[in-house]
Amino acid sequence: MTAFILDTGPLFAYLSENDAHHGWAVRQFAAIQGALLTCEPVLAEVSFLISSRGAGLEGFWSFLRRGVIRVNFRLGAEFESVAVLMRRYADLSMDLADACLVRLAEQNQDCRVLTTDSDFRIYRRFGRQTIPLVIPN
Repeated sequence: MTAFILDTGPLFAYLSENDAHHGWAVRQFAAIQGALLTCEPVLAEVSFLISSRGAGLEGFWSFLRRGVIRVNFRLGAEFESVAVLMRRYADLSMDLADACLVRLAEQNQDCRVLTTDSDFRIYRRFGRQTIPLVIPN
C-alpha cells in the first residue's frame, strides 16, 4: 500500500478556504485512503500559519485526534541524516520540515509526498532517486 507523506502546504490549504490550493487539497484528502504520515516540524509550521492569520486550530487538532495525520518520524534518531540533507540542499535553503520529509520518503520507499512546494521536484532521496509527488500543476 502506498504511503502518503504530508507537507505543510496541502494541510494549510485544506484548512484554509481562502488558500489558492484549497480545492486541490480537498480533492487530494478525499482520494487518499489511510493516514497521512508527517513530522512535527510540518505540524509546527501549519499551526503557526493558521494562528498567525487569526484562525482557530480545531480542524488541525481534529485531524490528529482522528488519526488522519500520523506523526511517523523521530528527529532525535534521524538528526544526522537530516543534517546531511540540509547541507546538501543548502543552496535551496532546505528547511527542517522538508529535510524530515525527504528522510521520511527514504524510510517509506513506496510513498508519495503530498506537497505544494516545487523544491520537492529537485530533492532526491538516497542522493539520486526522485521522490514521487502529488503536487498541483
